[in-house]
Amino acid sequence: MNNLNNRTLTLKRTFNAPLQLVWEAWTQPEHIALWWGPKGMQTKVIKHDFKVGGQWKYAMTMPDGGEFIADGVYSEIIEFVKIVTSANFKPMTENVELQALFEVNGDKTNFTFNVVHATEEYCKQQEKMGFYNGWGSTFDRLDTYINALIK
Repeated sequence: MNNLNNRTLTLKRTFNAPLQLVWEAWTQPEHIALWWGPKGMQTKVIKHDFKVGGQWKYAMTMPDGGEFIADGVYSEIIEFVKIVTSANFKPMTENVELQALFEVNGDKTNFTFNVVHATEEYCKQQEKMGFYNGWGSTFDRLDTYINALIK
């Protein structure tokens, strides 16, 4: 088995919002549809069964009209702390594990996002394909969305 660190890509953010708001934005379908996916994409929540063993499925439409599907199954949920799910973003990424970790930081929220890949090679390939730009852009959208909710 490969070293977990060598198979994991991580992004960290601090959102200028209370934990409960960040959690809601991440876990409620009416919020997810408004920020999920890189800039310029529209997301439709097809299925969102937010419980351990529950499935989620989102369709993302690119500016050129092309669509791709993201789906997974939740394996661990600790309210206001951690969400772990399998994830496929076909055709680009398949069979990864997403870990979203939330932590109170005064009136802000520290957020850590890990994506665990089956192998080191796959992890490196995903990084080269634009992991940090894609997810970075997604979390920029989340940040903008959350800030709009606060005002």
